[in-house]
Amino acid sequence: MSRARRAAALLAASGLLAAAGRAAEGSSPARDPRPNVVIVLTDDQPWWTIPHDPPPMPWLQARLEDPADHWVRFPLAFVNVPLCCPSRASLLTGRYAHRTGVLTNRDGARLDERDTIAVRLRDAGYHTGYVGKYLNGYPFGRGPYVPPGWDRWTAKWQGSGATVYLDHVLIEDGLAVRHGSSPGDYLTDVLASRAVRFVREAPRDRPFLLVFAPTAPHAPWMPAPRHEGTFLAADFPDPPSFDLADVGDGPGWVRALPRLPDPGGLRAVRRDAAEALLAVDEAVRAIVEALRARGDLERTAIFVLTDNGAAFGEHRWVGKGCPYDECARIPFLVRLPGARPGARPDLASVVDVAPTVAELAGVPLPGADGRSLLPALEGRPAPPRPGVLLEWAGDPTIPAWWAVRTPSSLYVEYATGERERYDLRRDPWALRNLAGRDPAADRSLAALLRSLRG
Repeated sequence: MSRARRAAALLAASGLLAAAGRAAEGSSPARDPRPNVVIVLTDDQPWWTIPHDPPPMPWLQARLEDPADHWVRFPLAFVNVPLCCPSRASLLTGRYAHRTGVLTNRDGARLDERDTIAVRLRDAGYHTGYVGKYLNGYPFGRGPYVPPGWDRWTAKWQGSGATVYLDHVLIEDGLAVRHGSSPGDYLTDVLASRAVRFVREAPRDRPFLLVFAPTAPHAPWMPAPRHEGTFLAADFPDPPSFDLADVGDGPGWVRALPRLPDPGGLRAVRRDAAEALLAVDEAVRAIVEALRARGDLERTAIFVLTDNGAAFGEHRWVGKGCPYDECARIPFLVRLPGARPGARPDLASVVDVAPTVAELAGVPLPGADGRSLLPALEGRPAPPRPGVLLEWAGDPTIPAWWAVRTPSSLYVEYATGERERYDLRRDPWALRNLAGRDPAADRSLAALLRSLRG
């Protein structure tokens, strides 16, 4: 049996394609039985934002809590590199950053755009669309081009940090369109309208792939005007790692960080980021309702995740690039019709998205470093996964590092020769570095890290 037929049979058995193979009324051609795929990719969303009380994504959180719906959550999900551009390249390819060549936010032009999951699905008959932020630096001085693999294209011209929410330029199917600073130009809403239009206009005789990639909740953390002040009186408590007084056993780069000069300001920023997610939540709801309106919700797999986390003062750090959960752990949700809802204990990584989509579509994805999450989504046995690989190429503040994250441990090796090991069962906020205190435990995790690096 071919891979495509095997995937279709698997999905039909799970209930996703109950109507597969039925011809449309009249003379319309038979509908392709493969599922649609929607990927929602936010920008710098902390892992703790969903689920959370109060909820920054109330509609989506309510779906997670509905036993009649089919949303699955992976609490132990991570990126390969806690940085936007490398993570996005890994999502599109299923490969680690050291294999895509996209190691920093300046490397987007190095991605081989001829070999992405979009190219493979389009070649296999999918209708494809991208809406939102692409790779940092796009269009890389090439003019308003559309990368291979995309039938419809609405991507943000990189621009400065001032263009993250307003005053942006969108490249729409090869044409540069400028937007201003009025409330109607709020980027999340503009992109949501394009995503909904894609769903409404997609051909009905073949499946589609849609990537919806809003810039929220990236700095400068600007909520939509209608959401400003929503969480002004809400409680977003400081985690135990916030503005640490004692970082004595941490690596040199952490020890060199000063205490936070404005903890109160960071708490306000945390609330602003949560408010910026409210428009994303509305956008996801609008996309789901558009799928429902065209009768496609129960034949569509939906992924919701982010490109990396963000630290708001944890370990004295503000930003990304750190190996700790604040930077590397992400929210990761999947709606798969027929799946048993709830949380899964399996480790997941951003490099797993492309292999999972490839199996859903029945297309090959040779050379992928990730693995399909379909067994976990469908409650089937999966090969053991002792850990996931994290990496960082280094910058002026944080030296290069490699790390492995297991369900219960974090182990880090720095280019400086320093190491970190945390027992996250007893120390979930990574406050006590145990490297060197148990050589056997260090050796075991170092061996696992070497095996993952290849």
